[in-house]
Amino acid sequence: MLIEIPKSEQVATELFFEKVKELGGRALFVGGCVRDALRGETPKDFDVEVYGLPAAVIENLLRELNIRYNTAGRSFGVFKIHDAPIDIALPRRESKCGRGHTAFIVEGDPDMPLAEAAARRDFTVNAIYYDPLEDEVLDPFGGRSDLEKEILRHTSPAFSEDPLRVLRAMQFLARFRFDIAPETLEICKTIEPEGLSRERVFDEWKKLFTKGEEPSRGLNFLRDCGWVNYFPELAALIGVEQDPFWHPEGDVWNHTLRAMDSFARDRVENDFENIVVGFAVLCHDFGKPATTALGDDGRIHSYRHESAGVKPTLRFLKSMTDQRELLSDVPILVEAHMRPRALFLAQSGDAAIRRLSNTVGRIDRLLRVCKADAMGSRFHESEDFQETERWLTSRSEALKIKDSAPKPLVLGRHLIALGYRPNAQFTPLLNQCFEAQLDGIFTDEAGGIAFLKSLLETKTPER
Repeated sequence: MLIEIPKSEQVATELFFEKVKELGGRALFVGGCVRDALRGETPKDFDVEVYGLPAAVIENLLRELNIRYNTAGRSFGVFKIHDAPIDIALPRRESKCGRGHTAFIVEGDPDMPLAEAAARRDFTVNAIYYDPLEDEVLDPFGGRSDLEKEILRHTSPAFSEDPLRVLRAMQFLARFRFDIAPETLEICKTIEPEGLSRERVFDEWKKLFTKGEEPSRGLNFLRDCGWVNYFPELAALIGVEQDPFWHPEGDVWNHTLRAMDSFARDRVENDFENIVVGFAVLCHDFGKPATTALGDDGRIHSYRHESAGVKPTLRFLKSMTDQRELLSDVPILVEAHMRPRALFLAQSGDAAIRRLSNTVGRIDRLLRVCKADAMGSRFHESEDFQETERWLTSRSEALKIKDSAPKPLVLGRHLIALGYRPNAQFTPLLNQCFEAQLDGIFTDEAGGIAFLKSLLETKTPER
């Protein structure tokens, strides 16, 4: 059998398929689960379409089989199975009724011919069906051939009705290392965003960062179809020259692509960490268009580009998300991405490393950004880079700040324990203690309390 359902849902799911057939319908796996199975991967999510039975009959069958579900839309019959990655739906008839990704009238139609339903899907590789009872693959648009050729191709002219599909193409090309079909590229050139919601745009970028195996393919596709111009901070990187000695790869755009591919090879298990670092790598040279110039030495320089990159990074992020952590953490990484090498060259002490950790939150995040940056240029060939990485990793581990910022050892409760009641003088006293902690004047709670008592001899808050 092509698709194996997780054992916990296997019995109920197999029975559902059999009961649908007994009632005169046909249940088929479709979409990503079939695509992934044909590629030799284990599917994680399963979409099932049921032909020949109305939504009410499907709902009654689910109840009869004691399969718990939520309805995502009674008008077009989508049933999300509780505690299982399975969606069951009718084939859907969609009519464009305006501009934008959501401007569709959607109705379930159990009598729709399979080929017509498949034509509403985005890409041929996502329009392949599988009947587990007959062990039969149904492929009305040649998706299996495109899988073998590693081609991403749209199914029908209906593709152009949904602008989100351009960004889906971006992340699919990166995930599967596919090439875009020439005719699909041409149709993408004619599509405009039509007011796509920020949330949907953000979702596709997240998939690029968490699943993309070769992000450069998706980013080059954005350039080739013209959609990079809807992300002006990215478009500005194209054609910005760099010193050819350190950047034989070419302009800032090409450097960013190489850095992104390096990032993808070095992903971690935590998706949020990959999103933070992925955005930081993508944005790390956003300051170069404004700072790049030919110096008196005849070489190209981009002095202080890391600081200049903060504002365009924020603009880029705010165009698709309001997540506070991202808006805080990503610009900090952009601004700090040159500091590890500077600290190494200066052989800075523990205080400087603590302060860097306090600024960026996680040294390991910053090192991932720096490594991707280095791997996107000639810098990774130098001993300096490798020594910088080893040195800062070792020092941050020794100081126990590799994956978290230093935490204040002296807190308000210590002042209260000494007989003082909370007042406006608490904050500056605690800030002084934390600055002393970062400088290494004390390294444990007992030392912190002793330092606090010394401050209280000259600065006495109200009791």
